[in-house]
Amino acid sequence: MNSEIVVWGVRPMVDVIASQLTAKRFAMTLLGIFAALATMLACVGIYGVISYIAGERTQEIGIRMAMGAERGDVLRMVLAEAGKMALVGVGIGLVASFPLTRLMSSMLFGVSTHDPLTFLGVAVLLTSVALAACLVPARRATRVDPMVALRDE
Repeated sequence: MNSEIVVWGVRPMVDVIASQLTAKRFAMTLLGIFAALATMLACVGIYGVISYIAGERTQEIGIRMAMGAERGDVLRMVLAEAGKMALVGVGIGLVASFPLTRLMSSMLFGVSTHDPLTFLGVAVLLTSVALAACLVPARRATRVDPMVALRDE
């Protein structure tokens, strides 16, 4: 080293790296928060749609139960319908996400834009969230009293 040179702004390398990553870390934290909020909104929306559909089909469910359908059959019927809608939605989302991942490529670290494991994980997560949101309306549909449902209209 040269004793004539003035050294200023000496910092540990960890601090230098942390200051460089602060903006990206903030963006990713914000993106994660928005993703969690979007997942919660999707869950509430799915719950509302399935609850409405199950409410509209109260008479049909009552007739099925009066004809001898078990609670498990009604539960499977409502969950199967919800599962079909969820799979269609996830399929459309996967198709739409392939070209849109290029926009996020600068924010991805250690993951390619078309990582199959990530796409599979997100698809499984969203499908399970959708089915979990459908459990409450489906269970409510199994508690329909056939006599009340038939007298409803």
